[in-house]
Amino acid sequence: MSLNYILRAKKFKAKKSLGQNFLIDENIISFIANHASKEDEILEIGPGLGFVTEQLIENSKRVVALEIDKDAINILNKNLGKYENFHLIEQDILKTNIDDLPFTKEKIKVIANIPYYITSPILVHLLGEIDELAHKNRNRISQIILMVQLEVANRIVANENSQNKEYGQLSILSQMYSEAQIIKKVPKNCFSPAPKVDSALVSFEINDKPRVEITRLLKRTVKAIFMARRKNVKNSLLNAEFVGVEQALEKAKIDKTTRGEKLSLVQIQELSIALEEFN
Repeated sequence: MSLNYILRAKKFKAKKSLGQNFLIDENIISFIANHASKEDEILEIGPGLGFVTEQLIENSKRVVALEIDKDAINILNKNLGKYENFHLIEQDILKTNIDDLPFTKEKIKVIANIPYYITSPILVHLLGEIDELAHKNRNRISQIILMVQLEVANRIVANENSQNKEYGQLSILSQMYSEAQIIKKVPKNCFSPAPKVDSALVSFEINDKPRVEITRLLKRTVKAIFMARRKNVKNSLLNAEFVGVEQALEKAKIDKTTRGEKLSLVQIQELSIALEEFN
């Protein structure tokens, strides 16, 4: 653990309201920064005190950082404002379109140590909705490196063979548009202040096209299946007011007693196609 990072973090009063937990482990910081090369332009979400940012500036062609904490912004400007390839913008990522940021390359990388309570909204903002084929932000991204709670990381990379509670809508979204994998687990003592849970870094390699063809009822089918995960797929769909459910399940060759959380993305898509005939 770097004493430099620890002391710098201790001098700053972290704001619970912003979910601030500053990464202070130099090995993890270098691991993240090493995902950038001299050809890369990086969007960093929530740079905080700039510990990762400092190395990203050295490693990459350009860093555009979005921060909303005015106190952190003052520190970032003081310490990093001299670098020509660093652009700091006081702005909320959820209100930001990547097209409006000062990038010169068509594809960028996103690196983020974000407040954990807005993980899902940020992922949807970057990747788009499940049925959103053309999404401006996703079309600009080649890779996302995201620090999240370990529990959420397990949900992101889960599939139909994972533990039931892990596989869900977040898993489907990630599978639909990226190759998502946990690349490093990060213990809670790597942060200051230390959170109550362990974390993990997840890499999303963005695909050029969705994993399966988007159908009219795909999003509605996914939502129905995972909103009532304890019910079998037949009851989940009936509860969501689908009609022709038994016929659609038979056409998709899915046992009506199967729980929806045991269906693969391909099976869910095939089921959504079968349901179109009746809905």
